[in-house]
Amino acid sequence: MIDPPHYSIFIGQSEQIVIDNFKSFSTRGWSDGIDIMSSSEIRIRDVFMRNSDDCIAIYGSRWDFYGDTRNISVHDSILWADVAHPLMIGTHGDHERNGDVIESIVFANIYILNHHEPQENYWGALAINAGDRNKVCNVLYENIRVERIEQGQLIDVRVVYNKDYNPEPGTSIRDITFRDISYSGRANPSRIYGYDEERAVENVTFVNLRINGELMDAPRPELIDINHFAKNILFVTEKNTVV
Repeated sequence: MIDPPHYSIFIGQSEQIVIDNFKSFSTRGWSDGIDIMSSSEIRIRDVFMRNSDDCIAIYGSRWDFYGDTRNISVHDSILWADVAHPLMIGTHGDHERNGDVIESIVFANIYILNHHEPQENYWGALAINAGDRNKVCNVLYENIRVERIEQGQLIDVRVVYNKDYNPEPGTSIRDITFRDISYSGRANPSRIYGYDEERAVENVTFVNLRINGELMDAPRPELIDINHFAKNILFVTEKNTVV
C-alpha cells in the first residue's frame, strides 16, 4: 500500500480477521497504518509499516462503529512512525454510554525503528491513553526492541482527558505487562499516570525492562515518572534472560 489518503487498513465493528504479510508507506496527515475500532478476534503478523501517523491503533467506539474491542494480537512485525505512536491503545470510545472495554491485547516480537513526535501529549512508542470513559485491561507487550526515539518517550500509560478528542476522561487501566522490552538511547521519561483517585492505573508489571543495557529492578524517576494515582507498579528481573 503506497501513500493512502487516510488509513492503510481500517477495521470497524468486525471480527475474525487475519492480516498477514502486509507492507505500507504513508506520507499524508492522519494517514495511520492499521486502525481497529469496536472489533474482536483480529490477528496481525508479518507487517512492515512506515506511516505518517499511528502505525497500529486500537480503539473502542468511533465514527459509525460501536462496541467493545478484545482479543487482538500483533506479532513478528516492524513499525516506523514518522509522528504519533507506533503502538496505540484506548483514545476513543462511547463516552455517552459509559465507555467501552478494550481488553486482551498482545504485541509480541516487534521492532520499532523510530518514534518522532513533537507534541508532548502524543509521546510514547508504546502507548495506552484511556479516554472517553474507556477501561483498558489485560495487555501484554513482549519482546519489543525500540531502536530510535528522536522525539518522544518509550512508554506512555495514562488515563487521560484529551480536550481535542475526549468529551470525558477514561475510567481505568489495569493488568498491563511489559516483558523483555529494550531501548538504548536518549528519550524523555516514560509516564504512568492515573487521572485521579477513582480513575487510576493499577497492576503494571515490568519484567526485564532494559534501558541503555541496564535491567531495571526499581522505578527511577529520571526514566519513568509515576504519579500518585498509579498503583501496584512492579519491576522484576530475570537475570538469565537475554534481551
